[in-house]
Amino acid sequence: MATPLLSALRAFADTRPLRLHMPGHHGTMPLPEWSAAARLDFTELPPTGDLFGGEGPVMEAQSLWAERFGMDQCLFLTGGSTQGIHTALTLACSPGDTLLVDRGSHRSVYHAMALLDLRPVYLSRPWLDGVTGPIDPDLVARQLEKHPEIRTVCITSPTYYGVLSDLKRISAIVHARGGRLVVDGAHGAHLPWLLENPFEGVDLLVVSAHKTLPAPGQAALLFAQGFAHRELRRAGSIYGSSSPSYPMMAALDWVRAWMEEGGAERYRRTARLTEGLRRRWPSLQPKGAALDPARFVWRVGNGPEAQRALEQEGIYPEMSDTGHVVMILTGQDGPAEVERLEEGMSKFSTKSADIVETLPDPPEIPEARLTPREALFASRETMALSAAAGRIAASQIAPYPPGIPVLAPGELIQKKYLAYLNKIGYNIESETEVIQ
Repeated sequence: MATPLLSALRAFADTRPLRLHMPGHHGTMPLPEWSAAARLDFTELPPTGDLFGGEGPVMEAQSLWAERFGMDQCLFLTGGSTQGIHTALTLACSPGDTLLVDRGSHRSVYHAMALLDLRPVYLSRPWLDGVTGPIDPDLVARQLEKHPEIRTVCITSPTYYGVLSDLKRISAIVHARGGRLVVDGAHGAHLPWLLENPFEGVDLLVVSAHKTLPAPGQAALLFAQGFAHRELRRAGSIYGSSSPSYPMMAALDWVRAWMEEGGAERYRRTARLTEGLRRRWPSLQPKGAALDPARFVWRVGNGPEAQRALEQEGIYPEMSDTGHVVMILTGQDGPAEVERLEEGMSKFSTKSADIVETLPDPPEIPEARLTPREALFASRETMALSAAAGRIAASQIAPYPPGIPVLAPGELIQKKYLAYLNKIGYNIESETEVIQ
């Protein structure tokens, strides 16, 4: 098993060095459960390498990941995919650029737009099976034709619900116009072991190893095509700690080797079990959209009620919305776990119809009165959303479904948006932040 960083840390620890450096535990922990991690928790030293130095076992471990994903470069992220999104858009954009961006992006994208003073042009998504579908490549082409100044496109694939966009086709459209495609693939770290070239054509890709692989929280990766590694390190160091976690990076090193030496087969078994769940239970199967083979989205009449019922059985899903419950099944889940899940689902399904109420399409994108940067750093106040008509939103209002902001920071709150939120069951008496 090739684990250059993990092996280097183990070998160095075995020499029992006198550790007069950070971190302060010096290789031991008063709490026994942490002692194993402490043994490998070093700082930047000649035997350990340096994440932002570009040499040693850290670099070797990153190169193995890049090879596995078919990309030129990889940078370990100890600040989660949020660090990766900020880094990727810093690499792809210059301050003040216009960005063609998925309206359903994670908040880290909205924050990156504010930090870099980017001007968004939004890509909408179609409704499919009660959730948002894939990004339409033809819409990407039309928007790029309409806005020739755009050089960067940023989308999410897969979504929280496992919906995949046609990245190969979208990247071809973007590249034909001299642009770059940035993909938030946070929920897709496992996909290269299940699908053929799932991120083909992507210039900058961020994945969260901790979301779908057996890695600790915040462990993530940034992949790049057409960039020198020193560029990744420079941009990544802006948003990442100068004291990155070595146990976390060692875990990234190990989990790739684990997937290549047996973990992938476990994941393929999970995908087969998920396929069986989809056949036996009402599930998300949007026409014309590809899905993550391992993610199971249960369609039910009342998602939150179903989630509470499962939790009473000791089963904790990832999330729920009006008509769905999202389960993240991984290579750690086998027949016993799926059987237990189905037993819990059976107890609820006898009490509730499996009919999902059809929600109305969201209204058009609101008028932007401030840029994302102006909105993020403006003075704000809190008030009831129902009384906020005519004010400017200071934060996202993004109910699930669709998980896409009805209102984003800097946009004008109008009565029609409040009426829509009220119609879909959003509590418009709740407090929200508006610009002062």
